[in-house]
Amino acid sequence: MGADARTERAGRARGGRAVVLSACGALLAAGCATMPDDGSVEAVKGSTTGDSQVRVYAVAPRENADPGEIVDGFLEAMTSDDLGFATARKYLTQHAAETWKPEEGITVLTAAPSREQAGRNGDPDKEGRSYSLTGRKIATVDARHAYQPISPKEYLQTIHVVQQPAAGGKGKEWRINSLPPGLLLGEADFLRNYRSVNKYYFASGKDWVVADPVYIRQRQDPVTRMDPVTQTVKTLLDGPTNWLKPAVDSSFPPRTELRKGVTTLATDDQSTLKVPLNAKADGADGPACRRMAAQLLFTLRDLPSVRVEQVELLGSKGSLCRLGQGQAAEFAPVRNGGRGENAYFLDGHDKLRKLMAGEKEASAPVEVPGPFGRGPTRLGSVAVDRDETRAAGVDTTGHQLFVSSITVETGQEPPPAVLSSKAVKPVDRLSTPTWDGQGDLWVADRDPAERRLWMVPGGTGKPVEVGTPWLGDGRIESLRVSADGVRMALVVRRGERTTLQIGRIERRTTDGGTVVSASVADLQPAAPRMESVTAVSWAGPSRLVVVGREAGGVQQIRYLQTDGSTSASSVLPGLNGASSVSAPHDESAATPVVADSEDGIVRLPPGTNWQPVVKTGSSPVYPG
Repeated sequence: MGADARTERAGRARGGRAVVLSACGALLAAGCATMPDDGSVEAVKGSTTGDSQVRVYAVAPRENADPGEIVDGFLEAMTSDDLGFATARKYLTQHAAETWKPEEGITVLTAAPSREQAGRNGDPDKEGRSYSLTGRKIATVDARHAYQPISPKEYLQTIHVVQQPAAGGKGKEWRINSLPPGLLLGEADFLRNYRSVNKYYFASGKDWVVADPVYIRQRQDPVTRMDPVTQTVKTLLDGPTNWLKPAVDSSFPPRTELRKGVTTLATDDQSTLKVPLNAKADGADGPACRRMAAQLLFTLRDLPSVRVEQVELLGSKGSLCRLGQGQAAEFAPVRNGGRGENAYFLDGHDKLRKLMAGEKEASAPVEVPGPFGRGPTRLGSVAVDRDETRAAGVDTTGHQLFVSSITVETGQEPPPAVLSSKAVKPVDRLSTPTWDGQGDLWVADRDPAERRLWMVPGGTGKPVEVGTPWLGDGRIESLRVSADGVRMALVVRRGERTTLQIGRIERRTTDGGTVVSASVADLQPAAPRMESVTAVSWAGPSRLVVVGREAGGVQQIRYLQTDGSTSASSVLPGLNGASSVSAPHDESAATPVVADSEDGIVRLPPGTNWQPVVKTGSSPVYPG
């Protein structure tokens, strides 16, 4: 759909075409939401992108509109920014208008719903008419703003229209008296109206934050009338999404809310955002208030509409505390002192090499100290810890897992094995390992006789078997743990299909902090539209970069949110035969994505195309 400033909306015809109208007069059908001020009648394609600059203005039903027009007009009005959805409610009977709650949730289809007449009742003028709404359902958004993707499936619901007395008592008008709950939107309209934001909570019992992605309105929310900043703060105060809730804590006292009537929040000339809270926040002491402020700073830092350098929390009796961005950094899951992240890979001789951060062009790889770089140990896969002081490597046979320093020369002899696999075939042995931000190491043993997932506390402690009751006859091909140690991305094979799943990590520890048991629970699909997934890497607090293929499509590399949502702009340039990929944790840095492909090890700096690094190599990784 075009985003011409003069044509703020191309009205969508339900037959799959839209018409840009030069005037609304008698030509304006009930379903048209376009208000251009000039130009000729021109056929254009329907909405295909989530252009947030395009505005939709709902149009009330015209007099004596037929029942099909009423349904079309209502479906169109749902895509607007109309306050309270007041115009959309004009298509409903009084009872339906009073009971319809658009804030209950959103059903997302691949395209705008199609309206088909399902049939007439015995006497349609008395009993009304029913229409079927059809499409391909791909996701839902619940009342807590959490996005839940699903494998595309057929959507079929019914909407019913009846006749009721017209205003003034003259004649009758068709109105909707029965409809599906919440909002029903095509994906393009959903992405135009909503944007993903991360709200942040503390990992349970810890002092670092975890991202929790949700969707808010791009502009003013029609129901709450809040601007995007205020919406974001409200969703944070509402608490974590149901999926993440068992693994995180909020420092805000229970029932803390924005002060009544607050719908707009803006920074002052010092980029300080003052957030007025109700009396429930008054009891927060100094440390607790700092943590509350840190949650806000992390949550607001990615909003494009505001730059927040400091937050001040206001209780019912005045200021509670202030915190700046620099002070909030102590609560980050990765605290590397601002240094850049280096990429690593295994060269043609299975030795670990480093690519220095901050280079505009691919530079010669650097040898690392220790047995992985200079000794006889040959590796088939590798992972570097978040501090870039140690590496974990699985030998070329997949049989043993080793951990060694990569900053201090410790000799060339291989260290003792941390873990071993008994599988007969190398392909069934240990997966590529992965580190979380707290120094714990994770690896899967794919032995068909006993498939298991392991965590090695501190990288060298006694391995702890991780519960995977959902695995069944499946097999973990690869895994990557988030920096916060709360979430795990897994590529799981069942039969001929490999899928990407996100699981929540749950630990049970002693009073001294020793891990007694761990499990990965509540797996959620992260790429349900992909038929097969080859590789995955974390690319920030709540984003993944994935190599995979949709049904009937070609291999692609794209960014996905951990909740499974995506956008048309998330696809990376094509790459021949990519078998692995890795991205830095810091999304704000101009650090390239690295990958293993038919052309060797390559890198993708922002805004460019893939650049060769070395012809022969494997296992390119960033810390993690």
